[in-house]
Amino acid sequence: MAGGKGEHHYSVSVTWTGNRGSGTADYRAYGRDLTIAAEGKPNIPGSADTAFRGDADRWNPEDLLVAALSSCHQLAYLHLCAVAGIRVVDYRDEASGTMVIDAASGSGRFTSVVLRPQVTIRAGDDVDEARQLHHDAGKACFIASSVNFTVGHEPTIKTE
Repeated sequence: MAGGKGEHHYSVSVTWTGNRGSGTADYRAYGRDLTIAAEGKPNIPGSADTAFRGDADRWNPEDLLVAALSSCHQLAYLHLCAVAGIRVVDYRDEASGTMVIDAASGSGRFTSVVLRPQVTIRAGDDVDEARQLHHDAGKACFIASSVNFTVGHEPTIKTE
């Protein structure tokens, strides 16, 4: 992709806001709420997944991981389409991830994420090439290249 050679650095601040007065005195005594912040950007309200006593109205790390993979793929795909002369006019992804919990340790890990991009391209553009570019975008996505589980792609391509 154009530009972006060399090292890039990213800084965020994650602040726990779930102290209900007694800190972590007991597993049930504290909230899992947190705020993710970065200079010049809107804050993201975070928490744990509800399965781990989190707030369902806030983003959890698992949601954010799936969203990072989906958005990274989308941005790589749009770039590749622009370079190839395929005009994307609409793009929506219904991504999902699977995490399993190890019964012995209680620790979890993602085993897969499936991206299901629904893409509309300009009439007359090459649908087969547009589909192939999803494979290429999967290789170009920085986030997908950084995880140790399968990131699958099930694209749907239609013309306007």
